Amino acid sequence: MSDVPRPGSADQLVYLDAASSERLHPAARDVLSAALDAGYADPRRLHGPARSARLLLDNAREASAAALGVRVDELSFTRSGTDAVHRGLLGLLAGRTRAGSLLLHSAVEHSAVLHAAEWSRGSATPLPVDAVGRLAPDVVRAAVRDSGQPVAVVACQSANHEVGTLQPVAAIAAALGETPGEIPLFMDACASMGRVPLPEGWAVAAGSAHKWGGPGGVGVLLVRKGVRWRNPYPTDDRIDERVAGFEDVPAALAAAAALQAVVASRDEDSARQHALVDTVRTFVAREIPDVEVVGDPDDRLPHLVTFSCLYVDGEVLVRGLDRRGFAVASGSACTSSTLAPSHVLAAMGVLTHGNLRVSLTRDTTPAQVEAFLVALREVVAGIRSEVGL
Repeated sequence: MSDVPRPGSADQLVYLDAASSERLHPAARDVLSAALDAGYADPRRLHGPARSARLLLDNAREASAAALGVRVDELSFTRSGTDAVHRGLLGLLAGRTRAGSLLLHSAVEHSAVLHAAEWSRGSATPLPVDAVGRLAPDVVRAAVRDSGQPVAVVACQSANHEVGTLQPVAAIAAALGETPGEIPLFMDACASMGRVPLPEGWAVAAGSAHKWGGPGGVGVLLVRKGVRWRNPYPTDDRIDERVAGFEDVPAALAAAAALQAVVASRDEDSARQHALVDTVRTFVAREIPDVEVVGDPDDRLPHLVTFSCLYVDGEVLVRGLDRRGFAVASGSACTSSTLAPSHVLAAMGVLTHGNLRVSLTRDTTPAQVEAFLVALREVVAGIRSEVGL
């Protein structure tokens, strides 16, 4: 019996939390193994091993820039997606001190944006979203007009990390282009980078490699040519003046390899995942009573679906599904260390209790989705029966 895998063990686990972190892509794994032997040296030095490391780092930037459709000199590797968000947003604010200090941001931004806004010395105003979590260009235009003080930066994510709704970034940027001073747009693209093409109109953007199957600890900072951006932190004498610290060359190269592979298969993977998510949305709405499926049903990330169940605690639901061998996330709490309701769901005006976020990996199969839905119905019914419902 000891050789039989337990439900929920690594041998049977169905991982449905790719929005938190995707498994390392095979392309990244192969490159990382080779790069560990060739990219260990300091790429600033002049000797042979250093020149090899510099070549690998340059290749990583070139490959990533090509996959994202940006210039090589617009791309920097950071220590994480959070680091990229902080550097990107704070650097954009630092470059706009003469224009103003007010930051306008959607009310559903990731906590990394909210923390950066709180840390900065300026003021920040959240902008309301609609019931699917979308920020309307007219809302941005009115907020700039009625702000009462100069607006330095507007921050709007490319897609919401909890409910998957895509934001009209290009339309918002066009609205900002109609205002005096050409207010720049910061875009947190950590949830979408690699999975969908980058929209137009942003001035600075941030991404996170482990979200698309790269190694953890690699972020991507994009600063458009000509944008006034100033490093908000102490500078370093590294190759890239936008970042600090010793470059993790093997990780950057592996992240680039994963990004290239994901972009190459994006159309096929997106279509398959979109159909599977439609299956989840339809089943949950039809088969499980007292459930609210949230986020835009169509204009969304292809791999993510979120719903909230009445009379069910989200954390209890996550643990119950984990015992059945399914790894999912809950938006009922922003982190595992807080019991505060999700600010995203609250801003949308939807049910914050009993929330579940399901995000498919590139390898998720229809059979796994069907098994998950059976388990979900049983676990929800079991939790409700325990409290007499």
